[in-house]
Amino acid sequence: MTLTGAWATAWIVLGAEVISDNRAALNTLDREIGDGDHGENMDRGFQAVIGKLDALTGDAQPADVLKLVATTLISTVGGAAGPLYGTAFLKAAIATSGADRLDADLVVAMLTAARDGIVLRGKAESGDKTMVDSWTPAVDAAVAARAESDDVLTILRVAAAAADRGAIATEPLIARKGRASYLGERAQGHRDPGAESTRLLLQAAVDAAVGASQR
Repeated sequence: MTLTGAWATAWIVLGAEVISDNRAALNTLDREIGDGDHGENMDRGFQAVIGKLDALTGDAQPADVLKLVATTLISTVGGAAGPLYGTAFLKAAIATSGADRLDADLVVAMLTAARDGIVLRGKAESGDKTMVDSWTPAVDAAVAARAESDDVLTILRVAAAAADRGAIATEPLIARKGRASYLGERAQGHRDPGAESTRLLLQAAVDAAVGASQR
């Protein structure tokens, strides 16, 4: 199995749906340690992306979809999320540029480039209580899975599961980056909203791949 531009489009459509469904919950998480608008901003950005997807041709490559997401999020999402997610999708687009289909190696490259883009833009590392705490376990799990399998669905599944665990693991952390860092120990006990939205989006990538495998 390989992943096409149709999969990338389905991923973003499902991602927009899950972000919309969890908008209030993401706002609540962000209200506890941040500005309280992460869900609102993400929902606005992904709805803007949905409005532009029809402009892509039927033979669009995965990178074409990823680049569209990147430029739209950067221009429409406020706060830190826009630049961070925009950079992630842009780097993912660069890593997959020219490929009609993504095999196991390109899926790992896509996830790694997205994580590295976030680290580069946000200057955060694991343990800082940011979305990196979901992305890095996801990338590590994907790399390990690729060493054992060339099945892209398996790789996406283990990456999403690791992102889920990573999001949960942000709860006891003391934030060292962003607005939450001003709270010190008061940030403990609260999940990072960026790590949570990462978890949701990577699960949407899995769901899109499952749908593609059933067609």
